[in-house]
Amino acid sequence: MSCTGRVIPAGTLGHTLPWTESDYLALGETAQRIELLDGSLLSGPPPSVRHQVIVGSLAAALKPGCAAANRTLLPVINLRLNPTRILNPDLVVTAELDLTAACVPADAVLLVGEVSAPHTSTIDRVLKPHLYAAAGVGWYLLVEQESLTVSLFQLQGAHYVERSTTRAGGALELTEPVKATIRPEDLVP
Repeated sequence: MSCTGRVIPAGTLGHTLPWTESDYLALGETAQRIELLDGSLLSGPPPSVRHQVIVGSLAAALKPGCAAANRTLLPVINLRLNPTRILNPDLVVTAELDLTAACVPADAVLLVGEVSAPHTSTIDRVLKPHLYAAAGVGWYLLVEQESLTVSLFQLQGAHYVERSTTRAGGALELTEPVKATIRPEDLVP
């Protein structure tokens, strides 16, 4: 669900487990970020202003390469990893897109990006990479919100392997799945 909209709908806390994909999608837009994980809901607060600025700057850095490679860049979408797992990454780069679909399937996603905050660090560094790798997403881009460290991981077999870590003063020269230059210090004004 997106980060704008109404609060969690009444009755959500009393819902019988497991949550299905149709139950999840029926929530509509909510003020919280809500994700479906194996029949349960993961809920978090809306992202901070700093988080959103970083996501916007990251998207701006990726957009020209996406356009040149005929790829689509999407912020916060429902990404279906499987019928029991729908996550809301901060952004994705897709190969193809069905504009009528409620979710983007993992097999259409080339790169997923997350901006990690101290309260989401374990989820963004451990849980989500595991889930994205299991779904076959080729590239994982992680930005640490506090330090502005940018890490790029590539899927090798069933796990991600770190390809680069870039700190302020450096530049990540992304060549796959799109070409882009990401400078950590450019991610915040």
